[in-house]
Amino acid sequence: MRRRLLDYLACASLSAFLAGEPAWAQSPDAEASSYTPTVGQVGKDVVWVPTPQDLVDTMLDMAELKPGDKLVDLGAGDGRTVISAAKRGITARGIEYNPELVTLAQRAAKQEGVADRASFEQADIFESDFSEATVVTLFLLPRLNMRLRPTLLDMPPGTRVISNSFTMEDWTPDETRKVNEDCTGRCIAYKWVVPAKVAGTWNMDGKELVLAQTFQQLEGELRDGDRSMPLSDARMDGEKVAFDMNGQHYEGEVRGDEMRGTVDGKQAWRAQRVSSSG
Repeated sequence: MRRRLLDYLACASLSAFLAGEPAWAQSPDAEASSYTPTVGQVGKDVVWVPTPQDLVDTMLDMAELKPGDKLVDLGAGDGRTVISAAKRGITARGIEYNPELVTLAQRAAKQEGVADRASFEQADIFESDFSEATVVTLFLLPRLNMRLRPTLLDMPPGTRVISNSFTMEDWTPDETRKVNEDCTGRCIAYKWVVPAKVAGTWNMDGKELVLAQTFQQLEGELRDGDRSMPLSDARMDGEKVAFDMNGQHYEGEVRGDEMRGTVDGKQAWRAQRVSSSG
């Protein structure tokens, strides 16, 4: 099965590659190195396939990069995502298992004038610490995404995760973008925002706010003795929480064991965590 997955990815990507790839990050100049990666070459867990620059740019747009962000690219390949982020003024790091690709990326970063913000290391992504990241980018097979998913979900709320081509199964993306309507190769990027963990019971003005959570989706009710009011349209967006209840719209933010915000943009509300679940 692994061999079939790798072969399928290599063959599917090769046709897109032959249709036209940007040249700047594919290989260093002849004086720097004679090494040039081959599309479809087998690596530790995946084959190497370069990401089209327009998709790299789309992924970075989706990440909504801002000053102070730190991007980590898992399986950095030739380094174009890291270098592109660095060109936008962001500190970026690439983790890549193939040492030749690491050297290639380091030289490309120097050539592009961003070596002070773009770094690369030879390492196994599953044995690496990337907890400093506020943005994680990846282009891996679905089974590898799923291996990483528990680690990603334990990252600080608000961390943005952007995947080239492949999803996280039942973790529904917060955003999906296609590069252009005519694209036939690697055209789609998916974005998730790591949600704060709020499942459990909260004290809200002497009443029990009981929440169940499936990734960013929430269900729950407010209990007041024998009376209960269900929540609707409830969800998380990083540390932001929103739900409707009893004809009113609640918005707020989660800070550890406390939630606070406003009702219909006016009246303040606050809840304190009593217990966690899930």
